[in-house]
Formats: sequence, structure tokens, C-alpha cells
Amino acid sequence: MPKKNIISDWFHRHLENLRLRLSHAEALPQLVFIGILSGLVTGTVIIAFRALIETAQASFLPNLDTESYEQLSLLWRFSLPVLAAIFIALLFRLAGKSQNLQTGIVHVMERLAYHQGHLPFKNMILQFLGASVAIIGGFSVGREGPSVHLGAASSSLLGRYMQLPNNSIRILVACGSAAAIGASFNTPLAGVIFAMEVVMMEYTIAGFTPVILASVTGTAIARAFYSDNITFTVPNMRLEGLIEIPYIIACGLVIGGLAALFIKSLELVSSLSVKRSLTLRVLLAGVLMGGLAMYIPEIMGIGYDTVINALTGNLASIGVVALILLLLAKLFATTIVLGLGIPAGLIGPTLFCGAIAGLLMGLLAQVLFIHPSAAGYYALLGMGAMMGAVLQAPLAALTAIVELTFSRDIILPGMVIIISALLTSRVLFDKGSIFITLMQARGLDYRNDPISQSLLRMGVASAMDRDIVSLDKNATLEQILLSLESSPNWIVITENNTPIALMPAPDLARQYLEINPDSSTLEKEEDKDIRAKVDIDLIEIPAKRLQLEAISLQSNLLQAVQLLDKSGAEALYIRGSGEYSPTYGILTRELIGGSYHKG
Repeated sequence: MPKKNIISDWFHRHLENLRLRLSHAEALPQLVFIGILSGLVTGTVIIAFRALIETAQASFLPNLDTESYEQLSLLWRFSLPVLAAIFIALLFRLAGKSQNLQTGIVHVMERLAYHQGHLPFKNMILQFLGASVAIIGGFSVGREGPSVHLGAASSSLLGRYMQLPNNSIRILVACGSAAAIGASFNTPLAGVIFAMEVVMMEYTIAGFTPVILASVTGTAIARAFYSDNITFTVPNMRLEGLIEIPYIIACGLVIGGLAALFIKSLELVSSLSVKRSLTLRVLLAGVLMGGLAMYIPEIMGIGYDTVINALTGNLASIGVVALILLLLAKLFATTIVLGLGIPAGLIGPTLFCGAIAGLLMGLLAQVLFIHPSAAGYYALLGMGAMMGAVLQAPLAALTAIVELTFSRDIILPGMVIIISALLTSRVLFDKGSIFITLMQARGLDYRNDPISQSLLRMGVASAMDRDIVSLDKNATLEQILLSLESSPNWIVITENNTPIALMPAPDLARQYLEINPDSSTLEKEEDKDIRAKVDIDLIEIPAKRLQLEAISLQSNLLQAVQLLDKSGAEALYIRGSGEYSPTYGILTRELIGGSYHKG
């Protein structure tokens, strides 16, 4: 055999083994492998995404500064968003039907809930180009949401290319999301928590392991490329006294109300504009953004330079009135452009608004207390509170601000303000996660009940019974005897090599003994010849038979249950993806139930 064929056979054999092992919820060694692979792929994609944006911005913004939109002329501040909107409108128009071209974190969650985490390549390309142009064009958006989509999609596509089971593709989506956040903010732990708390909405030991490795790998690649540059330069700050805790709770109430306003506004704009032409919406977003940017240019772009000035307290020099106007303008601009369909993220603007609101509360603290904490300290707390309330992800928000500051002193006040803001938004204003809200505005919901989550984590191969033998429906007595010698549990009855029914092996054995009761003649050659000539119709003999339906080896147990319900079949036979692939095993409701209770 040629060496090339030997290597190919070895590779495909081991890949097939990997697929079968990954069907089990606790396949840790294999999950470690795909976690690292996901981190490598995602880190590379995020570097390419960020490099494209920053190279383009440095090519035309003054002083090679990627955030210096304020220094552009009035004409350019208006024209840039309009030109970017024209490009985005043309891009999506060329791509096809707009209802199939969703992007962002909401799209990732929708594909997890309804499509087993299979993210289309076309949507990924649209996200890459559309978000790049939107950010370069100065829209009030962030790059973290698109980064999550790009990381999740690239990892999902990797899993589909390897034909991994769907329960593993879901884990790969979480891995890609974590690696994207870790690489974007230089916060690997926050990436892990974000993926589990916001995207997957579940915590499992088996899930944590690959996600941690993916986040670490993605962050390491980003650090290697960007020389460990951090997103925010945070000065050394701490809480000056516990007497400020009640005031910090009050700050959480204010920022929680602001978060609820943001969620409600975005929900309203999205629902009012969803039936309009995407081209019209995007062009309107460009004009409105350009008009606002002419007068308040600080709202253009991601705005991290403004956030850093808020953290250092330098931004306070523009005055309270100017800070309030900046906050409202940023909130309004982000709501309009994202609600009208610009394919970019909201996490960056959320942090911006939280920093400005926190700075305002910090300036008030300077008046109320004799020895207050720095105003920039409140800006940092505001970032965590706004992020926690908008995303309804308190642990991700707290982890983010802890990793950004490398300070344990931020933990106590951070927990207080984040929970205060989250409760205000959720309880007082009845606003849940912004991503769930936007999904519901599209008529969708996120399925996260415990039974479904458990079944989603297990592939069909983890529960299937492989102790089967296939027999043609018109089998001879000799074929029946040979099939029963291995004592299988099930007989798969086929017609033209296609399974049509399932029979318990004991039923067939019983019928065989009735037809051929003299076991002493089994070794006689003349009886073998007779048995080889006698055909038995396995569909006609008295026995229990289950109606069969095919399911792919990549499917998970939730898909198996749904297929059983939809088709009315009593059992499933598991096949590979190839046209002539073998039958790996069979699956019944009893086997699914047993696997669920064990899991």
C-alpha cells in the first residue's frame, strides 16, 4: 500500500475515534485538544480583524492615532459615517436576503439555540468586513461583539470541517467566544466567564476546561503580537473608606436605571425598524451618526481614549454639563446605529457610558465626602456596573474590572455596585439581558432549561447501542444463525442496504428455534445447504419490530429526541456523513433516558 494511503487511513481512523469520544460529555482529553485548537484559530482571526481596523485608521487619522476622530474637519466627521454606511449597504445587498445575514452575539446565541452552534461562513465574512468598515467609519460601536462572532464562527467552522459531533461544536463556540474576549481585552479569565455566563448560559466542569485553554491560547497569541499592550491604562486607585459603600449602592441604582434606558431604547429602535429595508436603515444610521459627530466628535469610534481619560480623571476638566451631554449623545448614537442594523458591537459603548456615568458620580462624591476615593475610581466602578446590568452578567463584569486593574481592592465595591445596578435594571425596570431582549424582539427565545442543556452536551454516540447485526429482510436460515452467534441485542433489518426496521435479537432467536428446533443437526453439511436455501421474510414473522429513522453521528441527544417526536419513529440508527458510511449503532428513548440519568 502506498505510504500516502497509509498516512491518510491513519489520520481518518484517529479522527473517527476523536468524533466518537467527543460524543461523551466527559471526554476531557479530547476537549483539551479542541480547546487549544480553537484558541489558535480565534487568536489569529482576531489579530487579523484588529490589524485591518487599526491599519486603516492610522492611514488617514491625524498623528497615526486610531482614536483621533476629534481632530478631523466637520466635513470629514459627517462624511466618514455616510461613506461607511454606503459601503455596508452595498455589501449586504450583494450578499443576498437580509433576514439570513444576521451578525453579532445575538446571532451566535440564536445559532446555539436553534442550529446546534452551526454558524454560516457568509455571515462571518459579513461581520468581519461590515464591523471593520463601521469602526473605521467612526460609528459609535465596539469591536468586542464582532470579535465574539468571529471567534465563535471560526471555531464552529473548524468543528464542522472536522465533522465533530454537535455537542462538541457547541463547546467550540464557547471556546471561540472566550478566546475572542480574552484576546480583545487582554483578560483571559473574563473571557471564560463571559462565554459561560453570557453566551452559553451554563457552567459545567467539562465545559470549563476547553474554554479556559482556548481563552489562554487566544490571549497569548494576542499578547505575542501586540507586546502585552493592555486595552485600558488604569492608575493605581482604591476605596478610601467603607463610609462610601452606601453611596456606591446609590451609584448602582443610577447606573442600573441608565442600563435599563439603554436596553429599552435599543429594543424600541430595533422593533420599529426591523421591517424596513436594510439599505434604508443603514444609510439613515450613517446620516444621523454623521450629524451628531459634527457637534460631539468624542462619540465617534470605539472611544477608549475617552474612557482612559475618565479613568485618570482628566476628562472631568470639560465640566459636568459637557459630561452629561457626552453621555447622552453616546447613548443615543449607539442606540440609533445598532438599532438600525449597523453590524458591530455594544460592549465598547456600554463601557464608555458606564465610565462617564461613574465619573459624574465620582465628581459628586468629591463634594459629599471629606476624603473621597478618586473620581476615576468611580469611573471604573461605573464600567463594571453598566456592563453587568446591560448584559445581566455580574461575574463577567466583576472579573473584567479586576483583571483590568490587577487590584483586589476593587472586588468589594465592585460586587456592591454591580449587583445594585443589575437588580435595579432587572427588578425595578424589568429588563433582562440585552442579548436575550433583542432575540425576543426577533420572535426567538433562548432555550436553557436543564433537561435540554443536559441533552445538548451529549452526542448520540455516547448513548447508542453498538451491539447490533444487520440482516436483509429476506434472510436465509443460515444467515440468521450466523447473525445470532455473536449474541447481539438488536437486528437491523435492511432493504437494498437501507435500514427499515429494528427487531430485538431474542425475538429472532425464538422464531429461529420454532422454525428449526433440532439443534443437533446444526453441524450437518446437508442441513447447512438446506438452511442456505430457505428464505425468511423478517418483516412477516411474528416478532416485535420498531420503525427506524436515520440520524447523523454528529447529532446530539436533544436532536435525537426532537427527531423521534417529529418522525414518529420508535428508534434511530446512527450513520456517518458519507453516502456509504456504516451504521454505528441504534438509539431508543430508553437508551436516551438512561444516558440522561447517568449524565
